[in-house]
Amino acid sequence: MDDNEIIGLFLARDEGAIEAVSREYGAYCTAIAKGILGDQGAAEECVNDTWLKCWQSIPPQRPQSLKGFVGRVARNQALSAWRSENTQKRGGGQAALALDELSEVVSGGETPEGALDRQAFRAALDGFLASLPEKHRNLFLRRYWYLDSTEQLAKRFRMSLTQVTTTLHRLRQKLRVHLEQEGFEV
Repeated sequence: MDDNEIIGLFLARDEGAIEAVSREYGAYCTAIAKGILGDQGAAEECVNDTWLKCWQSIPPQRPQSLKGFVGRVARNQALSAWRSENTQKRGGGQAALALDELSEVVSGGETPEGALDRQAFRAALDGFLASLPEKHRNLFLRRYWYLDSTEQLAKRFRMSLTQVTTTLHRLRQKLRVHLEQEGFEV
């Protein structure tokens, strides 16, 4: 079943949509959630919450990319679960480290003006990512979207740990410069 057929099931409020999206993207969403939460059981629970959130969101939304949509929902669900789990016990973890690294460049505060600029920011970020060589773009996305550890990145990209951390630092600095050139205050 292709993505348009699955979206059609959601729009028709056919409960078969949950089974279809689970079959098509269950492993993908589980991998995202497990990368953030580090626990298979918690990841599976998060993915079940993802399907519920998709059911509640489609309609009124009609995603252009179902894979991107469910991946984003799974990531957000996993981050929410991670925050809930770590609210009382402030500890290490790859999610905290990756998010702290990015906080140097992008603040988390949301203002009404900031909400209006979100689309412009997204376009600027897309432009930044498009300007990077494929390896650097993939390294950046694996670290800050999928929240892979620097050790996992070193292994995946056949780089030393020092190369990974240095490259990520330089990419964050390039992002800062790019955002400033686009008119964002960082």
